[in-house]
Amino acid sequence: MKKTLSLILAALMIIALVGCGGKKRQPIQLTLNTEDSQAILAAAGIKLPDISEAKGANSSITYFGWVDFINNYTEDQIINTGYWTFREKYGGKVVFSETTYQERYDKLATLIMGGDAPDFFPAGVSSEATFPMYCVKGTFQPVDQYVDYTDPLWEGMAEAAEAFALGSRHFAFVTDITFRNVCPYNRRVVVDDWGFEDPAELYANDEWTWSKFYDMCMEFSDEESDRFGVEGDAYNGALVQEATGRKIIHKDEDGNYYADVDDPVIEAANNLLYDLRKNGCCYHKGNSYWAGRNDPKVPGNAVKDGLTLFYITYFTDIQGPVDEIATTWGDITQGEVMFVPLPRYDDGDGEYYLASIPTGYMLVSHATNPDGVALFASCERFKYIDPTVDRIDRRQLQEKYQWSQEMLDMYDECRRLILKNAGMYLNGNLTDSANNAYNAFRDLVSRSNTETSWAQVKEQYKDQLDYYLEDMNVQIKDYIDSIGTENDPLGTENDQA
Repeated sequence: MKKTLSLILAALMIIALVGCGGKKRQPIQLTLNTEDSQAILAAAGIKLPDISEAKGANSSITYFGWVDFINNYTEDQIINTGYWTFREKYGGKVVFSETTYQERYDKLATLIMGGDAPDFFPAGVSSEATFPMYCVKGTFQPVDQYVDYTDPLWEGMAEAAEAFALGSRHFAFVTDITFRNVCPYNRRVVVDDWGFEDPAELYANDEWTWSKFYDMCMEFSDEESDRFGVEGDAYNGALVQEATGRKIIHKDEDGNYYADVDDPVIEAANNLLYDLRKNGCCYHKGNSYWAGRNDPKVPGNAVKDGLTLFYITYFTDIQGPVDEIATTWGDITQGEVMFVPLPRYDDGDGEYYLASIPTGYMLVSHATNPDGVALFASCERFKYIDPTVDRIDRRQLQEKYQWSQEMLDMYDECRRLILKNAGMYLNGNLTDSANNAYNAFRDLVSRSNTETSWAQVKEQYKDQLDYYLEDMNVQIKDYIDSIGTENDPLGTENDQA
């Protein structure tokens, strides 16, 4: 058995697994209309390989994750057109192996060591991160022999794929670049009930700034009335490392990670968070600043009922069946639900920023069907570059999820921002020690139980973060230096084209 398995055994701590609970969902097979089906297959015939030449056709692949964006489970969901192409053109099937977010890596290691490895896993360089340390540990294998980033289908993702590179090896099928956190709101609450200027109009007039955001939160918030201007799991990181266009963790041209905590714009963003929290604008429950009353994963109704002004979260959290969105965000059919990019820094460069997030998949170590994963990833990539499929996807959002043209236009605007001001979050899969130090910078100003300033956080944790990042760089260098040698944990076959 290859050294990969022993490396995983040594590197990953395995705990007893607990089932996800609840009744197992059964996927259903939704179909497109005949016109759309023929249009996709015609376009696919130009951009994708013929079935007779496609490795991985007529096979099944297992997707391991905590959220399934591939299969359908109810009639009112939109169809993943990438999976539809994989299924209809190539006879492929994706089986979802569900885990919890908290248990995902422990359970994955158990499956690998038990000889029952799933085939693929969501790729990430930020909060759902898989890179770099789980690649160093051997949890995932390179994809270089399965994808050609010089091919017309993939060449647009070649630069993004370098975010997943260790030396000559690349560890992700990067299918697209998207954005993550936006600022959703209920227009009835913000405009009609409170008389604030509509954030969408402020953005159109280049006036959607931190000061406007802060003033709204201050006027709206009242702890005794249980009203808070901002909440959610994401607002602290989003306002500091996305809205600023700056990052705490960077990677240089040699692949070394380093921190920049002295950036004055980062400090200004943390001062904004400090003031919001000090003035009672951030929801918490007891001592938990992680609590949320509008979390789509644990449905609440704070935004809809006027208890929260802005619930900063993933833009995908406002995509869903109309009834589902209505329980949390408001009546989308009546124009209540809207979103805008994150507000910009008043004294900054005048630009709006969102984090550029690569989407795609990691190939699990000892996957049984890597060719099938590569073919499925090609179908996913195809849907992002073909205008025929894009039109069908947008129409699904309009017809099934009742997105207005205004929402679609704002989605396009967010896409424009990340293409103009690309900048990836790189703070996710650090070593445990580096991650603990980083979390102090990410959370203490806005999440701790005592009022803590950015200057205090830097004084206490800067040296720790620098030290542990340097230690991580040594581990990464050791891995890269081992490629192609007798100490290579994967051997050399993964480098063969």
